[in-house]
Amino acid sequence: MTEKKNPLRVAAEKAADAVLGGNGPEGGVPGKPAVVSPPQQEPTAAQEPLPPKPDQSGPETVSPTGQPTGADPARSAQSGAYLTTAQGARLYDTDHSLKAGPRGPVLLQDHHLREKITHFDHERIPERVVHARGAAAHGVFRGYGTAAKLSKAAFLAKDAETPVFVRFSTVLGSRGSADTVRDTRGFATKFYTEEGVFDLVGNNIPVFFIQDAIKFPDVIHAAKPHPDREIPQAQSAHDTFWDFVTLHTAATHHTLWNMSDRGIPRSYRMMEGFGVHTFRLVDAAGATTLVKFHWKPKLGVHSLVWEEAQIAAGVDPDFHRRDLADAIEAGAFPEWELGVQTFPDTEDQTFEGIDLLDATKIVPEELAPVQPIGLMTLNANPSNYFAETEQVAFHTGHLVPGIDVTDDPLLAGRMFSYLDTQISRLGGPNFGQLPINRTHAPVNDMLRDGMHQTAVHRGVAPYRPNSLDGGCPFLAGQDTGAYIEVPAEVAASRKVRQNPASFDDHYSQPRLFWLSMTPVEREHIIAAYTFELGKCYEQAIKERALSVLARIDSRLCEEVAAGLGLPAPAPDTQLTDPEPSPALSQVGGRWPLNGRIIGIVADEAADLDGVRAVRQAVLDAGMVPLVIAPAGGKLDADQDPVTVQRTFATARSVEFDAILLAGAPGPGGDAAGARDAKAGDNTGTATEVATDPRALLLVNEAFRHGKAIGAWAGGDSTLATAGVPADAPGVVTADTGAAVLEGVTALLGAHRVWERFTPQI
Repeated sequence: MTEKKNPLRVAAEKAADAVLGGNGPEGGVPGKPAVVSPPQQEPTAAQEPLPPKPDQSGPETVSPTGQPTGADPARSAQSGAYLTTAQGARLYDTDHSLKAGPRGPVLLQDHHLREKITHFDHERIPERVVHARGAAAHGVFRGYGTAAKLSKAAFLAKDAETPVFVRFSTVLGSRGSADTVRDTRGFATKFYTEEGVFDLVGNNIPVFFIQDAIKFPDVIHAAKPHPDREIPQAQSAHDTFWDFVTLHTAATHHTLWNMSDRGIPRSYRMMEGFGVHTFRLVDAAGATTLVKFHWKPKLGVHSLVWEEAQIAAGVDPDFHRRDLADAIEAGAFPEWELGVQTFPDTEDQTFEGIDLLDATKIVPEELAPVQPIGLMTLNANPSNYFAETEQVAFHTGHLVPGIDVTDDPLLAGRMFSYLDTQISRLGGPNFGQLPINRTHAPVNDMLRDGMHQTAVHRGVAPYRPNSLDGGCPFLAGQDTGAYIEVPAEVAASRKVRQNPASFDDHYSQPRLFWLSMTPVEREHIIAAYTFELGKCYEQAIKERALSVLARIDSRLCEEVAAGLGLPAPAPDTQLTDPEPSPALSQVGGRWPLNGRIIGIVADEAADLDGVRAVRQAVLDAGMVPLVIAPAGGKLDADQDPVTVQRTFATARSVEFDAILLAGAPGPGGDAAGARDAKAGDNTGTATEVATDPRALLLVNEAFRHGKAIGAWAGGDSTLATAGVPADAPGVVTADTGAAVLEGVTALLGAHRVWERFTPQI
């Protein structure tokens, strides 16, 4: 007899098989929390767990020792239609403790209560000391083959495809902090290669605060919240940070990058990544080349403006992780090219006078162009945040044949620290056996036992040499894929605690960065320094910071000093004039539109036929349309319904790359200050207005932040009410929605309408 399937299960399977991007009434708009919409009443018919959403994936099913199992990933998830204990015994109740009568005491024998509460009490593990707040995705890396002449690493071969898992993160904040704070971002990639795991653990800034790992506790202790009050959270705008970086002036270069727009990226999809250190590549003949790794986003590098970052931190602290997950769910898969800058492996390990072992220095791309060697595409979201994003363990020492380290003293300390911290966080030495960390190469390591051992080892001789296990495992040679460190010469010298003299230049590269910025980017840097130092209490720290800025640029120092109400000191060193590096600027290019978010403001009186046409055109262009209306539900519900994704109460401009007005929206039913302060006057009561004040705020903010704005069907009256000139740069008005969208689309490739910003310097 054929088992009759539960209707919810059938609907879920159909939804899981659907291709995102235009199916159904939602048209592929991301954000649906489950694979099917739930019924209004609690389901009572028993059924197996629903499948994951189409955008979700998980670690490939390999054994703890790297053997492919061929198992369906669902075998690692919950199974069975009935609630059970951890040992599989079915339960008839999980709402009441076992008691001696309805009003009696709880009985000690209640195993289910004890198991449920005990497990809950131990659900959390220590968060990372740094990079605690993260978001991640699965993907694939395809080699171009252009690195074959540099490295014998198999995953870099032409058309070789390697699964990857990428985790993006902020550095300073706790797991519960906001995404859009001004901070360095982590960009860590785990390659599951056929030769073992390779972890490229980098940042979105190519230089670091320190040159030697022994200073890492100092910089993090200084940047973290003050230990007496545990504030401020996820910020560098406080005395201890600026006290440290103005005394430890090796931090000057990184600090300047952090005060630039790089410190507040628009999204992870539009963020560069850097390996920071210099690595050594080894080819099949044993020849070596020094390299720096770069991740170049196909969408271009794009940042928030400071007010956007502040608004987003309040209205959507999950702004970056939501953006990444939604883009993948919508089928707008983020892509990055992996590239390398190459340098001869000379004895002094310098290039054009730049010390390649100094992690506070870059090599301008004009001197050493970035050569693309492969493409990474992120195409699936995790199916469980804790099991994947939180438990993934990166380590700079996870290397494969063809890639080796150099004598960078910061990298040397990371080689020790990453292993140590994983043991602390993940409860023991077997963290590599967690599904997200498992290598896809065979493992025969002779490591045994320990906390959380999940491999079931065989044999009796986990030692070498042995005969009882037939001599296995055997040692590999270079011809059988062994990882062999480059036999680099180690100079005989005295033991000292000091840096080479080349590490002492802390200002020429910050000046190079400043001179490479466009005028509007310089304005943002001035504003950032003024804000951050303005939050400091101690006057001496502000004055010391100005003396550091004077060694970078006199005008930078003068403008920040004016904002602080302090005199600008004269530089105490001769300023150099290096050739600017245009590659350091984010302004001036044009980029693809994949995944851009277009807000379409409409109400029942709007041109809804135009809205439908524009919405479909936005989807066809690989972008995501979100309809914003006075209330939720559907517009024109009796005809061809237009689904509303945002309301005037829930929408803010920071979410959108462009705003389109399909008319002049009237006030919503909740347009009263008592309900929403953005909608009323200062009495807190409703006001008689033709246009909802929140729609005006949406338009005004978008204009202020340099975003493209379009209007048709009377929407130009809303522009006027919002104080937005119809002839201003980046404002498009036309008779039809299609014509407006065409004009707005032409503007989006530049990220912002930069002409709206008038630099003061």
